[in-house]
Amino acid sequence: MRATIAILAFLGSNILALADPESAKEETEWRLVSQSSDLTIYSRARPGSALKEFKAIGPINAPTRVVHNVLNDVQGYPKFMPFVAECRVLKREGDNIYSYQRISPKIVGDRDYTLHIIEKTWSNENGTVYSKKWQTANQFGPPAKKGVLRVQVCEGSWMLDPETGETTRATYSVYTDTGGSLPSFLANIASEIGIHKVFAAVRRQVRDPKYRSDRDFLVPAT
Repeated sequence: MRATIAILAFLGSNILALADPESAKEETEWRLVSQSSDLTIYSRARPGSALKEFKAIGPINAPTRVVHNVLNDVQGYPKFMPFVAECRVLKREGDNIYSYQRISPKIVGDRDYTLHIIEKTWSNENGTVYSKKWQTANQFGPPAKKGVLRVQVCEGSWMLDPETGETTRATYSVYTDTGGSLPSFLANIASEIGIHKVFAAVRRQVRDPKYRSDRDFLVPAT
């Protein structure tokens, strides 16, 4: 009888903890993962998932317009973005962009997805701020391919804040479930490694003079 009461008390305390708003808030707060002179990475839990959401903040030595142009060079992603094997803009309607991507990570098979991206811009005291937010929208993309796993969840954003001189403060966030049999702890490690690679790729690419032009890099595929 005492054992039964103890078990019920234990379960009750855990149910109360789950219902406690402060406890829930603590679980979803950003926690520092790593920090260096050029990149700080945070993570937080997603309710009901063992996969983490990540946020990274770091400087990029280029004006926000240049960084924005690099991120809009979707057609060029296979040449400079890590793991991207195929990428193209399907449709563009004002601030709404639909883009198809196929990635080819080394440790797992190919994955693909279509994203709905919303772009926004506004001004602050240092110049123009650029924002991109996306989520999966596979219904607007091509049908699934044999041998390529269709990703159902991919959410994220870029925020490009101009700083003094020619420096951009870039904030990147991502939450994705690439599916398959990859254990969640390995998927979380892979996400963190991928963030480092993405920042490194963008930092290299902004050196190309073509991104300082007024060219529109977001051209839908024909």
